[in-house]
Amino acid sequence: MSSSIRKSVNSDALTRLAQAIAVAVSATLAGCSSHAPQTEATHTPNIAARAKQKPIWLSEKPTPQIPQDVWERMREGFQLQEGLGVNPRIEQQRLWFASNPSFLENAGDRGSLYIHYIVERLEERNMPLELALLPVIESAYNPMAYSRADAVGLWQFIPSTGRYFNLRQTRFYDGRRDITASTTAALDYLTRLHDMFNGDWLLALAAYNAGEGTVSRAIERNEKLGLPTDYWNLPLPSETQAYVPKLLALSQVVQSPEAYGVNLNPIANEPYFQVVEINQRMDLSKVAEVANIDEDELFQLNPAYKQRITVDGPQHLLVPTSKAQLLTTSLQTMSPDELISKRSLKPVFEGADPTEVAKLKRAYRVKRGDNLGSIAKANKVEVKDLQRWNKLTGKNLKVGQTLVMRDTSKPSKSRSSGRVNTVIAANSKSKKSDSKQQTQYKVKRGDTLYVVAKRFNVEMQHLKRWNPGASKALKPGQMLTVYQPH
Repeated sequence: MSSSIRKSVNSDALTRLAQAIAVAVSATLAGCSSHAPQTEATHTPNIAARAKQKPIWLSEKPTPQIPQDVWERMREGFQLQEGLGVNPRIEQQRLWFASNPSFLENAGDRGSLYIHYIVERLEERNMPLELALLPVIESAYNPMAYSRADAVGLWQFIPSTGRYFNLRQTRFYDGRRDITASTTAALDYLTRLHDMFNGDWLLALAAYNAGEGTVSRAIERNEKLGLPTDYWNLPLPSETQAYVPKLLALSQVVQSPEAYGVNLNPIANEPYFQVVEINQRMDLSKVAEVANIDEDELFQLNPAYKQRITVDGPQHLLVPTSKAQLLTTSLQTMSPDELISKRSLKPVFEGADPTEVAKLKRAYRVKRGDNLGSIAKANKVEVKDLQRWNKLTGKNLKVGQTLVMRDTSKPSKSRSSGRVNTVIAANSKSKKSDSKQQTQYKVKRGDTLYVVAKRFNVEMQHLKRWNPGASKALKPGQMLTVYQPH
Protein backbone atom coordinates (compact mmCIF):
# COMPACT_ATOMS: atom_id res chain seq x y z
CA MET A 1 0.00 0.00 0.00
CA SER A 2 1.36 3.47 -0.91
CA SER A 3 2.01 6.09 1.75
CA SER A 4 -0.67 8.33 0.27
CA ILE A 5 -3.31 5.62 0.55
CA ARG A 6 -2.29 4.86 4.22
CA LYS A 7 -2.63 8.55 5.06
CA SER A 8 -6.15 8.61 3.50
CA VAL A 9 -7.30 5.57 5.48
CA ASN A 10 -5.94 6.88 8.77
CA SER A 11 -7.65 10.20 8.14
CA ASP A 12 -11.05 8.50 7.53
CA ALA A 13 -10.69 6.39 10.69
CA LEU A 14 -9.88 9.36 12.81
CA THR A 15 -12.90 11.19 11.43
CA ARG A 16 -15.27 8.30 12.26
CA LEU A 17 -13.77 7.96 15.76
CA ALA A 18 -14.29 11.63 16.42
CA GLN A 19 -17.93 11.39 15.29
CA ALA A 20 -18.56 8.42 17.59
CA ILE A 21 -17.02 10.21 20.55
CA ALA A 22 -19.18 13.24 19.83
CA VAL A 23 -22.38 11.13 19.76
CA ALA A 24 -21.46 9.40 23.02
CA VAL A 25 -20.76 12.68 24.76
CA SER A 26 -24.10 14.09 23.54
CA ALA A 27 -26.01 11.06 24.85
CA THR A 28 -24.27 11.31 28.21
CA LEU A 29 -25.07 14.97 28.51
CA ALA A 30 -28.71 14.30 27.58
CA GLY A 31 -28.97 11.59 30.24
CA CYS A 32 -27.45 13.81 32.86
CA SER A 33 -29.81 16.55 31.85
CA SER A 34 -32.89 14.29 32.32
CA HIS A 35 -31.72 13.37 35.81
CA ALA A 36 -30.48 16.79 36.77
CA PRO A 37 -32.02 18.01 40.06
CA GLN A 38 -34.72 20.61 39.69
CA THR A 39 -35.16 23.62 41.84
CA GLU A 40 -37.42 23.23 44.89
CA ALA A 41 -39.72 25.94 43.60
CA THR A 42 -40.39 23.96 40.39
CA HIS A 43 -41.71 20.83 42.23
CA THR A 44 -43.54 22.32 45.21
CA PRO A 45 -46.90 22.92 43.43
CA ASN A 46 -46.99 19.36 41.98
CA ILE A 47 -46.29 17.76 45.37
CA ALA A 48 -49.07 19.76 46.94
CA ALA A 49 -51.45 18.80 44.17
CA ARG A 50 -50.71 15.11 44.61
CA ALA A 51 -51.11 15.42 48.38
CA LYS A 52 -54.61 16.83 47.93
CA GLN A 53 -55.67 14.01 45.58
CA LYS A 54 -54.30 11.21 47.77
CA PRO A 55 -57.40 10.76 50.02
CA ILE A 56 -59.58 10.49 46.91
CA TRP A 57 -57.54 7.62 45.50
CA LEU A 58 -57.19 5.84 48.83
CA SER A 59 -60.78 6.31 50.02
CA GLU A 60 -62.80 3.11 50.62
CA LYS A 61 -66.45 2.41 49.90
CA PRO A 62 -68.58 2.92 53.02
CA THR A 63 -69.99 -0.27 54.53
CA PRO A 64 -73.67 -0.62 53.54
CA GLN A 65 -75.99 0.09 56.45
CA ILE A 66 -78.23 -2.79 57.52
CA PRO A 67 -81.86 -1.60 57.41
CA GLN A 68 -83.44 -1.24 60.85
CA ASP A 69 -86.94 -1.57 59.38
CA VAL A 70 -88.16 -4.67 57.54
CA TRP A 71 -90.11 -2.48 55.12
CA GLU A 72 -86.84 -0.88 54.00
CA ARG A 73 -85.16 -4.27 53.71
CA MET A 74 -88.06 -5.44 51.59
CA ARG A 75 -87.76 -2.45 49.24
CA GLU A 76 -84.09 -3.22 48.63
CA GLY A 77 -85.06 -6.67 47.36
CA PHE A 78 -87.82 -5.70 44.92
CA GLN A 79 -87.22 -7.31 41.51
CA LEU A 80 -90.51 -7.08 39.62
CA GLN A 81 -90.74 -3.35 38.92
CA GLU A 82 -88.36 -3.06 35.96
CA GLY A 83 -89.89 -2.39 32.57
CA LEU A 84 -93.47 -1.98 33.77
CA GLY A 85 -93.97 1.54 32.45
CA VAL A 86 -97.43 3.08 32.56
CA ASN A 87 -100.01 0.33 32.98
CA PRO A 88 -103.72 1.17 33.48
CA ARG A 89 -104.38 -2.12 35.27
CA ILE A 90 -101.69 -1.38 37.85
CA GLU A 91 -102.78 2.23 38.20
CA GLN A 92 -106.35 1.14 38.91
CA GLN A 93 -105.21 -1.11 41.77
CA ARG A 94 -102.80 1.50 43.11
CA LEU A 95 -105.63 4.02 43.26
CA TRP A 96 -107.64 1.58 45.36
CA PHE A 97 -104.83 1.16 47.90
CA ALA A 98 -104.32 4.92 48.05
CA SER A 99 -108.06 5.37 48.66
CA ASN A 100 -108.10 2.69 51.37
CA PRO A 101 -104.89 3.23 53.34
CA SER A 102 -106.19 1.41 56.42
CA PHE A 103 -106.23 -1.91 54.53
CA LEU A 104 -102.47 -2.05 54.13
CA GLU A 105 -101.84 -0.42 57.51
CA ASN A 106 -103.93 -3.03 59.34
CA ALA A 107 -102.49 -5.91 57.31
CA GLY A 108 -99.00 -4.65 58.13
CA ASP A 109 -99.79 -4.55 61.84
CA ARG A 110 -101.12 -8.12 61.74
CA GLY A 111 -98.17 -9.26 59.66
CA SER A 112 -95.59 -7.72 61.98
CA LEU A 113 -95.27 -11.13 63.67
CA TYR A 114 -94.45 -12.93 60.41
CA ILE A 115 -92.96 -10.56 57.82
CA HIS A 116 -89.34 -10.76 58.98
CA TYR A 117 -89.44 -14.56 58.82
CA ILE A 118 -90.91 -14.54 55.30
CA VAL A 119 -88.45 -11.94 54.02
CA GLU A 120 -85.52 -14.04 55.28
CA ARG A 121 -86.83 -17.20 53.61
CA LEU A 122 -87.28 -15.32 50.32
CA GLU A 123 -83.76 -13.88 50.49
CA GLU A 124 -82.32 -17.35 51.10
CA ARG A 125 -83.82 -18.44 47.77
CA ASN A 126 -83.02 -15.17 45.97
CA MET A 127 -86.72 -14.68 45.24
CA PRO A 128 -88.30 -11.24 44.69
CA LEU A 129 -89.16 -9.65 48.03
CA GLU A 130 -92.42 -8.37 46.54
CA LEU A 131 -93.61 -11.91 47.32
CA ALA A 132 -93.56 -11.02 51.04
CA LEU A 133 -96.61 -8.89 50.19
CA LEU A 134 -98.52 -11.80 48.67
CA PRO A 135 -100.16 -12.69 52.04
CA VAL A 136 -101.53 -9.12 52.10
CA ILE A 137 -103.40 -9.95 48.87
CA GLU A 138 -104.30 -13.48 49.88
CA SER A 139 -105.34 -13.13 53.53
CA ALA A 140 -104.54 -9.59 54.74
CA TYR A 141 -101.91 -11.41 56.84
CA ASN A 142 -104.57 -13.17 58.90
CA PRO A 143 -103.56 -16.83 59.48
CA MET A 144 -107.17 -17.65 60.34
CA ALA A 145 -108.53 -16.39 57.01
CA TYR A 146 -110.48 -18.77 54.77
CA SER A 147 -112.26 -18.35 51.47
CA ARG A 148 -115.36 -19.73 49.78
CA ALA A 149 -113.08 -22.19 47.98
CA ASP A 150 -112.02 -23.56 51.38
CA ALA A 151 -108.60 -21.94 51.11
CA VAL A 152 -107.00 -21.37 54.50
CA GLY A 153 -104.11 -19.54 56.12
CA LEU A 154 -101.68 -16.75 55.24
CA TRP A 155 -101.03 -18.25 51.81
CA GLN A 156 -104.58 -19.54 51.20
CA PHE A 157 -103.97 -23.19 50.34
CA ILE A 158 -106.96 -25.28 49.34
CA PRO A 159 -107.04 -28.79 50.91
CA SER A 160 -105.71 -30.71 47.90
CA THR A 161 -102.80 -28.36 47.20
CA GLY A 162 -101.99 -28.29 50.89
CA ARG A 163 -101.78 -32.07 51.02
CA TYR A 164 -99.62 -32.11 47.88
CA PHE A 165 -97.11 -29.90 49.69
CA ASN A 166 -97.25 -32.04 52.86
CA LEU A 167 -99.45 -29.73 54.92
CA ARG A 168 -101.15 -32.12 57.31
CA GLN A 169 -104.86 -31.53 57.95
CA THR A 170 -106.65 -33.24 60.85
CA ARG A 171 -109.28 -32.41 63.44
CA PHE A 172 -106.63 -30.95 65.73
CA TYR A 173 -104.05 -29.53 63.35
CA ASP A 174 -104.14 -27.77 59.97
CA GLY A 175 -100.72 -27.25 58.40
CA ARG A 176 -102.16 -24.65 56.04
CA ARG A 177 -102.32 -22.35 59.06
CA ASP A 178 -98.84 -23.27 60.29
CA ILE A 179 -96.70 -20.14 59.81
CA THR A 180 -93.41 -21.84 58.98
CA ALA A 181 -94.76 -24.94 57.22
CA SER A 182 -97.18 -23.02 54.99
CA THR A 183 -94.48 -20.47 54.11
CA THR A 184 -92.13 -23.25 53.04
CA ALA A 185 -94.93 -24.83 50.99
CA ALA A 186 -95.85 -21.52 49.34
CA LEU A 187 -92.26 -20.75 48.36
CA ASP A 188 -91.82 -24.29 47.05
CA TYR A 189 -94.97 -23.91 44.97
CA LEU A 190 -93.98 -20.49 43.62
CA THR A 191 -90.50 -21.77 42.74
CA ARG A 192 -92.00 -24.70 40.88
CA LEU A 193 -94.34 -22.40 38.95
CA HIS A 194 -91.46 -20.03 38.18
CA ASP A 195 -89.50 -22.92 36.64
CA MET A 196 -92.57 -24.23 34.80
CA PHE A 197 -93.12 -20.89 33.06
CA ASN A 198 -89.49 -20.37 32.04
CA GLY A 199 -88.53 -17.92 34.77
CA ASP A 200 -91.49 -15.56 34.27
CA TRP A 201 -92.60 -14.42 37.72
CA LEU A 202 -95.79 -12.77 36.45
CA LEU A 203 -96.98 -16.02 34.86
CA ALA A 204 -95.98 -17.90 38.02
CA LEU A 205 -98.09 -15.54 40.14
CA ALA A 206 -101.03 -15.87 37.76
CA ALA A 207 -100.75 -19.66 38.06
CA TYR A 208 -100.59 -19.41 41.86
CA ASN A 209 -103.98 -17.70 41.70
CA ALA A 210 -105.73 -19.55 38.87
CA GLY A 211 -103.79 -22.81 38.65
CA GLU A 212 -101.07 -23.82 36.22
CA GLY A 213 -103.57 -25.55 33.93
CA THR A 214 -105.58 -22.36 33.40
CA VAL A 215 -102.48 -20.34 32.54
CA SER A 216 -101.03 -23.07 30.29
CA ARG A 217 -104.25 -23.32 28.28
CA ALA A 218 -104.36 -19.54 27.85
CA ILE A 219 -100.79 -19.60 26.54
CA GLU A 220 -101.60 -22.43 24.09
CA ARG A 221 -104.62 -20.50 22.81
CA ASN A 222 -102.58 -17.38 22.09
CA GLU A 223 -99.84 -19.41 20.42
CA LYS A 224 -102.36 -20.93 18.00
CA LEU A 225 -103.71 -17.46 17.18
CA GLY A 226 -100.27 -15.96 16.77
CA LEU A 227 -100.81 -13.63 19.74
CA PRO A 228 -98.33 -12.63 22.47
CA THR A 229 -98.09 -15.08 25.33
CA ASP A 230 -96.94 -12.78 28.12
CA TYR A 231 -99.14 -12.27 31.18
CA TRP A 232 -100.59 -8.95 30.04
CA ASN A 233 -102.01 -10.44 26.83
CA LEU A 234 -103.45 -13.71 28.11
CA PRO A 235 -107.24 -14.26 28.33
CA LEU A 236 -107.36 -15.13 32.03
CA PRO A 237 -110.24 -15.04 34.54
CA SER A 238 -111.07 -11.54 35.76
CA GLU A 239 -109.79 -12.29 39.27
CA THR A 240 -106.43 -13.38 37.87
CA GLN A 241 -106.28 -10.36 35.56
CA ALA A 242 -106.46 -8.19 38.67
CA TYR A 243 -104.27 -10.41 40.86
CA VAL A 244 -100.83 -9.62 39.48
CA PRO A 245 -101.51 -5.87 39.01
CA LYS A 246 -102.71 -5.81 42.61
CA LEU A 247 -99.41 -7.18 43.90
CA LEU A 248 -97.36 -4.86 41.68
CA ALA A 249 -99.44 -1.85 42.74
CA LEU A 250 -99.13 -2.82 46.39
CA SER A 251 -95.34 -3.05 46.12
CA GLN A 252 -95.27 0.42 44.54
CA VAL A 253 -97.26 1.78 47.48
CA VAL A 254 -94.85 0.11 49.91
CA GLN A 255 -91.97 1.60 47.93
CA SER A 256 -93.24 5.15 48.60
CA PRO A 257 -96.03 4.96 51.22
CA GLU A 258 -95.98 8.67 52.04
CA ALA A 259 -96.74 9.52 48.41
CA TYR A 260 -99.99 7.57 48.69
CA GLY A 261 -101.03 8.70 52.17
CA VAL A 262 -100.22 5.34 53.80
CA ASN A 263 -98.60 5.19 57.24
CA LEU A 264 -96.67 1.94 57.67
CA ASN A 265 -95.65 1.38 61.27
CA PRO A 266 -91.99 0.33 61.44
CA ILE A 267 -91.30 -3.38 61.91
CA ALA A 268 -87.99 -4.22 63.56
CA ASN A 269 -85.58 -6.00 61.24
CA GLU A 270 -85.07 -8.87 63.66
CA PRO A 271 -86.79 -12.22 64.32
CA TYR A 272 -90.10 -11.80 66.11
CA PHE A 273 -90.33 -15.45 67.14
CA GLN A 274 -88.09 -18.39 67.90
CA VAL A 275 -88.66 -22.14 67.62
CA VAL A 276 -88.81 -24.03 70.93
CA GLU A 277 -88.71 -27.82 70.77
CA ILE A 278 -91.32 -29.78 72.74
CA ASN A 279 -91.69 -33.50 73.38
CA GLN A 280 -95.13 -33.78 74.96
CA ARG A 281 -98.72 -32.71 74.54
CA MET A 282 -99.44 -29.23 75.85
CA ASP A 283 -102.27 -26.74 76.16
CA LEU A 284 -101.32 -23.39 74.69
CA SER A 285 -103.05 -21.65 77.58
CA LYS A 286 -100.75 -23.45 80.04
CA VAL A 287 -97.68 -22.67 77.93
CA ALA A 288 -98.66 -19.01 77.83
CA GLU A 289 -99.05 -18.96 81.60
CA VAL A 290 -95.70 -20.65 82.22
CA ALA A 291 -93.73 -18.35 79.92
CA ASN A 292 -95.69 -15.17 80.70
CA ILE A 293 -96.83 -14.87 77.07
CA ASP A 294 -100.10 -13.30 76.02
CA GLU A 295 -102.30 -16.30 75.14
CA ASP A 296 -103.78 -14.68 72.07
CA GLU A 297 -100.30 -13.80 70.79
CA LEU A 298 -99.12 -17.37 71.32
CA PHE A 299 -102.10 -18.66 69.34
CA GLN A 300 -101.37 -16.22 66.51
CA LEU A 301 -97.90 -17.73 66.28
CA ASN A 302 -99.27 -21.28 66.42
CA PRO A 303 -102.68 -21.03 64.70
CA ALA A 304 -102.43 -24.50 63.17
CA TYR A 305 -103.44 -26.07 66.50
CA LYS A 306 -107.16 -25.71 66.01
CA GLN A 307 -108.06 -26.85 69.51
CA ARG A 308 -105.11 -25.02 71.10
CA ILE A 309 -103.57 -28.35 72.02
CA THR A 310 -100.32 -29.60 70.50
CA VAL A 311 -101.74 -32.70 68.85
CA ASP A 312 -100.95 -34.01 65.33
CA GLY A 313 -98.53 -31.18 64.62
CA PRO A 314 -94.74 -30.72 64.68
CA GLN A 315 -92.85 -31.13 67.92
CA HIS A 316 -92.15 -27.45 68.39
CA LEU A 317 -93.81 -24.15 69.18
CA LEU A 318 -93.17 -20.64 67.92
CA VAL A 319 -92.81 -18.20 70.80
CA PRO A 320 -91.78 -14.53 71.01
CA THR A 321 -87.99 -14.32 70.95
CA SER A 322 -87.87 -12.52 74.28
CA LYS A 323 -89.71 -15.41 76.00
CA ALA A 324 -88.00 -18.39 74.34
CA GLN A 325 -85.32 -18.91 77.00
CA LEU A 326 -87.83 -18.66 79.85
CA LEU A 327 -90.07 -21.27 78.24
CA THR A 328 -87.16 -23.62 77.49
CA THR A 329 -85.99 -23.44 81.10
CA SER A 330 -89.51 -23.92 82.47
CA LEU A 331 -90.18 -26.99 80.33
CA GLN A 332 -87.11 -28.69 81.78
CA THR A 333 -88.41 -28.40 85.32
CA MET A 334 -92.15 -29.02 84.87
CA SER A 335 -94.00 -32.31 84.87
CA PRO A 336 -96.28 -33.20 81.92
CA ASP A 337 -99.38 -32.87 84.11
CA GLU A 338 -98.63 -29.22 84.73
CA LEU A 339 -98.88 -28.47 81.00
CA ILE A 340 -102.19 -30.25 80.34
CA SER A 341 -105.53 -28.97 81.58
CA LYS A 342 -108.18 -31.32 82.93
CA ARG A 343 -110.36 -30.88 79.90
CA SER A 344 -109.57 -32.96 76.81
CA LEU A 345 -110.59 -30.22 74.39
CA LYS A 346 -111.44 -26.56 74.63
CA PRO A 347 -115.17 -25.86 74.42
CA VAL A 348 -116.53 -24.11 71.35
CA PHE A 349 -116.98 -20.86 73.24
CA GLU A 350 -113.50 -20.82 74.72
CA GLY A 351 -112.27 -17.91 76.76
CA ALA A 352 -115.75 -16.62 77.59
CA ASP A 353 -117.09 -15.67 80.97
CA PRO A 354 -119.63 -18.35 82.05
CA THR A 355 -122.25 -15.66 82.69
CA GLU A 356 -121.76 -14.49 79.12
CA VAL A 357 -122.12 -17.98 77.69
CA ALA A 358 -125.41 -18.33 79.56
CA LYS A 359 -126.71 -15.29 77.71
CA LEU A 360 -125.97 -16.74 74.27
CA LYS A 361 -129.08 -17.46 72.20
CA ARG A 362 -127.37 -20.18 70.15
CA ALA A 363 -124.66 -21.03 67.67
CA TYR A 364 -125.97 -20.77 64.12
CA ARG A 365 -124.72 -23.01 61.28
CA VAL A 366 -124.71 -21.30 57.89
CA LYS A 367 -126.98 -22.85 55.25
CA ARG A 368 -126.89 -22.55 51.47
CA GLY A 369 -128.29 -19.20 50.37
CA ASP A 370 -127.63 -17.50 53.73
CA ASN A 371 -125.96 -14.11 53.97
CA LEU A 372 -125.10 -11.89 56.90
CA GLY A 373 -128.06 -9.62 56.29
CA SER A 374 -130.66 -12.40 56.32
CA ILE A 375 -129.08 -14.10 59.34
CA ALA A 376 -128.90 -10.85 61.28
CA LYS A 377 -132.53 -10.01 60.49
CA ALA A 378 -133.78 -13.47 61.46
CA ASN A 379 -131.97 -13.30 64.78
CA LYS A 380 -132.72 -9.61 65.46
CA VAL A 381 -129.11 -8.53 65.63
CA GLU A 382 -126.97 -6.11 63.65
CA VAL A 383 -124.69 -7.23 60.81
CA LYS A 384 -121.79 -5.35 62.39
CA ASP A 385 -122.36 -7.27 65.63
CA LEU A 386 -122.25 -10.58 63.77
CA GLN A 387 -119.00 -9.52 62.17
CA ARG A 388 -117.54 -8.42 65.49
CA TRP A 389 -118.58 -11.52 67.44
CA ASN A 390 -117.18 -13.84 64.77
CA LYS A 391 -114.13 -11.77 63.74
CA LEU A 392 -115.35 -11.47 60.16
CA THR A 393 -113.54 -8.88 58.05
CA GLY A 394 -115.95 -9.18 55.11
CA LYS A 395 -119.42 -10.47 54.31
CA ASN A 396 -118.54 -13.80 52.69
CA LEU A 397 -119.85 -16.90 54.45
CA LYS A 398 -119.20 -20.57 53.93
CA VAL A 399 -121.90 -23.26 54.04
CA GLY A 400 -121.50 -25.17 57.30
CA GLN A 401 -119.67 -22.32 59.03
CA THR A 402 -120.64 -21.75 62.68
CA LEU A 403 -121.65 -18.26 63.74
CA VAL A 404 -122.06 -17.17 67.34
CA MET A 405 -125.30 -15.43 68.33
CA ARG A 406 -125.77 -13.53 71.54
CA ASP A 407 -128.61 -11.79 73.29
CA THR A 408 -128.19 -8.03 72.92
CA SER A 409 -131.39 -7.09 74.70
CA LYS A 410 -129.66 -6.58 78.08
CA PRO A 411 -126.17 -5.24 78.55
CA SER A 412 -124.13 -7.76 80.48
CA LYS A 413 -122.17 -7.05 83.65
CA SER A 414 -119.27 -9.36 84.12
CA ARG A 415 -116.02 -9.34 85.98
CA SER A 416 -114.55 -7.06 83.29
CA SER A 417 -116.46 -4.01 84.68
CA GLY A 418 -119.11 -3.69 82.03
CA ARG A 419 -117.01 -4.56 79.02
CA VAL A 420 -118.93 -6.86 76.68
CA ASN A 421 -116.79 -9.94 76.19
CA THR A 422 -116.50 -11.15 72.65
CA VAL A 423 -117.49 -14.79 72.40
CA ILE A 424 -116.24 -16.49 69.31
CA ALA A 425 -116.60 -19.84 67.62
CA ALA A 426 -113.96 -22.53 67.33
CA ASN A 427 -111.11 -21.71 64.96
CA SER A 428 -111.44 -18.02 65.86
CA LYS A 429 -109.22 -15.88 68.12
CA SER A 430 -110.02 -15.24 71.75
CA LYS A 431 -108.64 -13.11 74.54
CA LYS A 432 -108.42 -14.06 78.20
CA SER A 433 -108.10 -11.31 80.74
CA ASP A 434 -108.12 -13.39 83.93
CA SER A 435 -104.57 -12.42 84.86
CA LYS A 436 -104.84 -8.81 83.78
CA GLN A 437 -106.45 -5.73 85.22
CA GLN A 438 -108.90 -3.80 83.08
CA THR A 439 -108.56 -0.04 82.65
CA GLN A 440 -110.98 2.31 80.95
CA TYR A 441 -109.19 5.10 79.12
CA LYS A 442 -110.88 8.25 77.83
CA VAL A 443 -109.47 9.37 74.49
CA LYS A 444 -107.96 12.85 74.39
CA ARG A 445 -107.49 15.16 71.42
CA GLY A 446 -104.60 14.00 69.26
CA ASP A 447 -104.69 10.41 70.53
CA THR A 448 -104.29 7.51 68.13
CA LEU A 449 -104.31 3.78 68.77
CA TYR A 450 -100.54 3.80 68.43
CA VAL A 451 -100.16 6.62 70.97
CA VAL A 452 -102.48 4.94 73.49
CA ALA A 453 -100.72 1.58 73.07
CA LYS A 454 -97.37 3.23 73.78
CA ARG A 455 -98.80 5.09 76.76
CA PHE A 456 -99.90 1.84 78.42
CA ASN A 457 -96.92 -0.16 77.10
CA VAL A 458 -99.10 -2.66 75.26
CA GLU A 459 -99.11 -3.90 71.67
CA MET A 460 -101.31 -1.91 69.29
CA GLN A 461 -102.67 -5.13 67.80
CA HIS A 462 -103.86 -6.17 71.27
CA LEU A 463 -105.47 -2.78 71.84
CA LYS A 464 -107.39 -3.25 68.60
CA ARG A 465 -108.63 -6.67 69.68
CA TRP A 466 -109.74 -5.37 73.04
CA ASN A 467 -111.68 -2.61 71.26
CA PRO A 468 -113.01 -4.19 68.03
CA GLY A 469 -115.30 -1.27 67.34
CA ALA A 470 -112.52 1.33 67.53
CA SER A 471 -111.32 2.76 64.24
CA LYS A 472 -107.83 4.13 63.73
CA ALA A 473 -109.20 7.69 63.84
CA LEU A 474 -110.16 7.99 67.51
CA LYS A 475 -112.58 10.64 68.73
CA PRO A 476 -112.01 12.72 71.87
CA GLY A 477 -114.14 11.35 74.71
CA GLN A 478 -114.24 7.84 73.26
CA MET A 479 -113.68 5.09 75.86
CA LEU A 480 -111.08 2.40 75.27
CA THR A 481 -110.55 -0.79 77.26
CA VAL A 482 -106.95 -1.62 78.17
CA TYR A 483 -105.70 -4.74 79.98
CA GLN A 484 -102.53 -4.55 82.05
CA PRO A 485 -100.83 -7.14 84.24
CA HIS A 486 -101.73 -6.96 87.95
